[in-house]
Amino acid sequence: MARINLLPWREELRRQRRTEYLTVIGICAAVALFVWGAIHWHFNERIDYQKSRNDYLQTEIRNLDVKIAQIKELEKEKDRLLARMKAIETLQTSRPIIVHIFDELVRSLPEGVYLKEITQKGAEIVIKGVAQSNARVSNYMRNVEKSEWLEKPNLEIIQTSTEDGRRIATFTLKFRQSSPSSDADEDAGDA
Repeated sequence: MARINLLPWREELRRQRRTEYLTVIGICAAVALFVWGAIHWHFNERIDYQKSRNDYLQTEIRNLDVKIAQIKELEKEKDRLLARMKAIETLQTSRPIIVHIFDELVRSLPEGVYLKEITQKGAEIVIKGVAQSNARVSNYMRNVEKSEWLEKPNLEIIQTSTEDGRRIATFTLKFRQSSPSSDADEDAGDA
C-alpha cells in the first residue's frame, strides 16, 4: 500500500524557510551594524586625530606669535640703539667742528668789527655785532666767503647810529656751517 504523508509539509517548509530567512536577515543586520560601527569608530578616530593636530597647530601658532612679538620688540630696541649710536657718532664727528667754526670766526673777523651774540640752529649761524663802518662789515662777509668752514653769508640787518660821537654800524649776519671733508668727499664722488 502506498504511504501518504498527511502532515502539513508545506507549513514546515515555510517555517524552515522563514527561520532561514530571519537568520540570514539577522546575520546581515549584525554584519551591517558591525560595519556601520567600524566605519563610525574609524571616522571618529580620524576626527579626533585631526582635532589633536589642529590643537597642536594652534599651540604652535600661539608660540610663534609670542616669538614674533619678542622679535618685533627686539627690532624696536635695535632701532633705538642704532639711533642712539648714530646720535653719538654724529656728536663725535661734529665735536671738532665747533672749534673750527670759532677759529674761523676769529680769523675772518677784521679789525674794527666786534661780535655781541652768536646763535646756531642746526647748520645755520646767526651773528649780531657792531662795526666801525659798513665797509668793515662787507670785508667781514668777504672773509666768511673765503672760509672753508663757513659759507653763504647773508646780511639781514645793518643799522648805522652814532654813539659817543662815533659812527657805528649794528648788523645781523647769517651764514651756514660747512665741512671741508664733506665737500672733498662730494668732489671725490663726482670724480
